[in-house]
Amino acid sequence: MRNFKNILVTGGAGFIGSNFIRWLLSNPGFSGRVVNFDVLTYAGNPESLDDVAAAAGKRYAFVKGDITDRAAVEKAFTEFDVDAVVHFAAESHVDRSIHGPETFVRTNVMGTFTLLDVARNAWKGREGVLFHHVSTDEVFGSLGETGKFTETTPYDPRSPYSASKASSDHLVMAYSHTYGLPVTMTNCSNNYGPFQFPEKLIPVMILNMLEGKSLPVYGDGRNVRDWLYVEDHNAAVWAVMTKGRLGETYNIGGENEWENLRLVNRLVELVAEESGRNVESLRSLIAFVKDRPGHDRRYAIDCSKLKRELGWTQSVDFDEGLRRTVRWYLDNPRWIERVRSGEYRTWMERNYSER
Repeated sequence: MRNFKNILVTGGAGFIGSNFIRWLLSNPGFSGRVVNFDVLTYAGNPESLDDVAAAAGKRYAFVKGDITDRAAVEKAFTEFDVDAVVHFAAESHVDRSIHGPETFVRTNVMGTFTLLDVARNAWKGREGVLFHHVSTDEVFGSLGETGKFTETTPYDPRSPYSASKASSDHLVMAYSHTYGLPVTMTNCSNNYGPFQFPEKLIPVMILNMLEGKSLPVYGDGRNVRDWLYVEDHNAAVWAVMTKGRLGETYNIGGENEWENLRLVNRLVELVAEESGRNVESLRSLIAFVKDRPGHDRRYAIDCSKLKRELGWTQSVDFDEGLRRTVRWYLDNPRWIERVRSGEYRTWMERNYSER
């Protein structure tokens, strides 16, 4: 078991990062400090961790910084004596990457390079350190009706987003092989759960139902995704960080494939049950829209290596996870209003009104 005292979490104000920090600081197996390093883009919300910060005291620190800013990253490494990095920070919305790919290359490629290079120089000759990189199953491209992505599946990215993540993955492994930087990497399937920014499928559908808005489904709605509850993702990342083999990649999957249209219909039923709305009225909001360019047909993750080597398994049933997620959005209207204003709302209205 590896033990860490000062963990730098990039993108810790985002969906998965904030959930990871929340999970880690409540984990009895970790007694160290978490440094949340986040530039606070439109998808970052520090309010997601207000209660955690109050309870954790000196065990939690927030640094507003850009991962492409070498001086800021170096300062954080020095000030907090960082001995581990968990790299969540990334531009991750496929539609945004299609409309504006440059930001994705800057953040996902150059930002990862900056972190790796700072870590390489800061940790020269130091033992007990680790750079953990969080990636996505989208780097593998698209599957047919059968088969699953494994750790040895060739990369075949289809969007500017997945291409930028594939580039960052290669940089991580290059720094491991060339410089001996201690790294681990995970490629996960689609996450869902509390605090997810409403540009991804599940929160968009939930919030649009609550507001009586259209439920846009791309193409024929038969694209398939493998869904993973965010807390199970966090547990898997920690297992890899503490017990995984250095220089190895581990796939994290929900083993839970759903066609998009089927998922939307299940969400309609859950929102109706939990909010008292009429199920048929909600179902009538479903609208098929023009498919996006390069839309991958199916993702599915084989996570048997993670289960076999590290003993991890999923703990949350999908229906229970969806119900928890729906209830969370119903119970947190202030958070919703905060993130559904400003730049996000303008961008969504501009892009989705054209379809």
